[in-house]
Amino acid sequence: MSIQISARPAVGIVAAAVLMLGAGQALAGSCPPEKVLKNPRSIESKDSVGVTRETLSTVNLKGWRSVGDLFLRTRRLTIAGHGVVPTHTHDDRPSIVFVVKGELIEHSTFCAVPIRHKAGDWTPEFGEGHGHWWENPNSTEAIVTSSDVVDQETIDLDKPRMDM
Repeated sequence: MSIQISARPAVGIVAAAVLMLGAGQALAGSCPPEKVLKNPRSIESKDSVGVTRETLSTVNLKGWRSVGDLFLRTRRLTIAGHGVVPTHTHDDRPSIVFVVKGELIEHSTFCAVPIRHKAGDWTPEFGEGHGHWWENPNSTEAIVTSSDVVDQETIDLDKPRMDM
């Protein structure tokens, strides 16, 4: 997995969103402190299995605080029983995921052990070397919402097909 670094003003957007979600709340489903890695590790490359993505809303951020041609997007991902959200990175795509239904296990480049996320948990995703994949360990579907800052090319990836 190659690491690309690109600073964007969108970091402030995600930070503000995290604060709005609950400044005093602990991040449930986070990596145990003693298992947090200072340097990213290699993780398996997994393909998408049973994931349906639906864009719920987008906001064009062009002209807002010199952000440029970026969009704030919120999607709903439905992960079938034993489905997999494929390996991907967040070096240049800040995101916040909220688990609406079910349970997922995250395999992260910055945690030495898998991280269990349950309904009601949320997690920010962003930074140099941040990569991961998620699996649904159960036979019932899991649902998450994901809000991220993306460019036009990334938004267009969702349009042709629902299972990527």
